[in-house]
Amino acid sequence: MSEQLVRVGAIDCGTNSIRLLVADVSPGTGALRDVRRRMEIVRLGHGVDRTGVISDESMERTLAMTRTYAAECRELDASRVRFVATSASRDARNAGDFIEGVRSAFDEHWGAEVVPEVVTGDEEASLSFAGATGGLAARGVPGPYLVVDIGGGSTEFVRGTSHVEAARSVDVGCVRMTERHLHSDPPTPEEIAAATADVDRAIDEAAATVPLAGVRSLVGLAGSVTTITAHALRLPTYDPERIHLSRLPVETVVAACTDLLGLNHAERAALPYMHEGRVDVIGAGALVWRRVIERVAAVAGITEVVTSEHDILDGIALSIA
Repeated sequence: MSEQLVRVGAIDCGTNSIRLLVADVSPGTGALRDVRRRMEIVRLGHGVDRTGVISDESMERTLAMTRTYAAECRELDASRVRFVATSASRDARNAGDFIEGVRSAFDEHWGAEVVPEVVTGDEEASLSFAGATGGLAARGVPGPYLVVDIGGGSTEFVRGTSHVEAARSVDVGCVRMTERHLHSDPPTPEEIAAATADVDRAIDEAAATVPLAGVRSLVGLAGSVTTITAHALRLPTYDPERIHLSRLPVETVVAACTDLLGLNHAERAALPYMHEGRVDVIGAGALVWRRVIERVAAVAGITEVVTSEHDILDGIALSIA
């Protein structure tokens, strides 16, 4: 008798993007099959680091896409939905207005209420780890793993092999670093130095909780990392299958980060794998990822970097089933 699969809807709403995964999940094995996966840049967290509030424009863009996602969950017969909101929704004083907007969107367009969860950094890290590490052992990627999820407002560091052993979320991300430091096109050496010092302080903070020594595999997640990997591979177009679980030498990925950081806006926009919503923040994402790789390589002696297309979105889907 075949196992009954559960069709779930998982939504990850971060500082820069909102993403949807509708998937069939096996409750017994945790195997996950995509039905639909999509991402839209909505910039919910634009300006939150400076103002402390979500702007009206960012709120409406995000809620409009939430209504679209709710309708897709109904269209695809998702039986359960979990909506997870991360950095911007933790930081903003008007997060309650956003939560109420999400609740109303699902009530109207999915047919049942979904209360968005503004998860802690630790919970975000745990979900990212679960989503990212499911296929690593089968592909011969050795643990302990250090999973690093670079978002728009925060970066999660999670260490473990079969389960999370230590985790820390720090407030550096591609949107936050762009808004704080990288104002020129391309950034000046002084701006890069200031941003790097900020990132180093965050890595020190993370490493106090999440040991870097003894890590055997560094695994990078999310849009900045996957775009950097596409750049390192010189892909003719964005190709998730080529990117997922690719293993590249440290020097190759660091060089790709440095190259992206040095390009101007027009040069980044012309890259065939660059999402238009990442053009103005990918330099900061590259700066964060370059520094993480350099620090982990110096302490743990890793020689390659693994990229995963599976991340917190997959972890959310697995948590529902």
